[in-house]
Amino acid sequence: MKKKISIFLVLILSVSALALGCGGGNEALTDWDYIADKGEIIIGITLYEPMNYNDENGQLTGFDTEFAEAACALLGVEPKFQVIDWEQKEAELSSKTIDAIWNGLTVTEERRENMAFSTSYIKNKQVVVIKKDNAEKYATLEDMAGASVTAENGSAGQSAVEANEVLSANDFIASAAQKDVLMEIKAGTTEIGVLDYVMARSVIRDDTDYSDLMIHEGIELAPEEYAIGFRVGDNETVAKFNQAIADLIADGTLPALAEKYGLSDVLALD
Repeated sequence: MKKKISIFLVLILSVSALALGCGGGNEALTDWDYIADKGEIIIGITLYEPMNYNDENGQLTGFDTEFAEAACALLGVEPKFQVIDWEQKEAELSSKTIDAIWNGLTVTEERRENMAFSTSYIKNKQVVVIKKDNAEKYATLEDMAGASVTAENGSAGQSAVEANEVLSANDFIASAAQKDVLMEIKAGTTEIGVLDYVMARSVIRDDTDYSDLMIHEGIELAPEEYAIGFRVGDNETVAKFNQAIADLIADGTLPALAEKYGLSDVLALD
């Protein structure tokens, strides 16, 4: 009798294993099924203006924040924002700690190997930031030879530094976040900063703590575009968010958000 029961149990386990292997378990779910089943999408971000930042009341806001909320509302999922270590973004995405990266993410061919991208929605570039007092000292890129340079670790800014013949030969100091790049320059601990134009122009103004800094208008490093990052191979989720982006452009929501956050001139509408 025990032998018959054992054989019966083995048969049940074998059938169950076969069912899972043929798509009967969670492994058969697409990435969008996984997100929709949860009813939420975990969005990895860092904090910087004007994309995702905390306002004076400590409330998360910004262009990417409101953009994500509007797109997720169309798709029937709730956005959950999670601050991440930017250098670990690909690992966080592949391990499903997060489901998307929506934080002024630059599209690069290298990143395409580890993630899928949505339609690009912002045209950006990397710029050089210095103290206003150093405007004459660093009038040209060649003048910056030998100066210490900082950019966010793992960012497009760091890639731009590494790709530049002059800056790549200088001492490089990795910053944990883009806001730290500005703090390093302001404090004088680093002389040259490389970061996103979108962020730099948002916070370097006469009415902010960075009024003593300036964007070097004579130097433009790598032009680039922002897009949403998803897990590599996840075509269904990408398609759904691409449609949401198109709908938000068509109904005027995205242009209105761009105007609200001073991004109208860099919004990619085509």
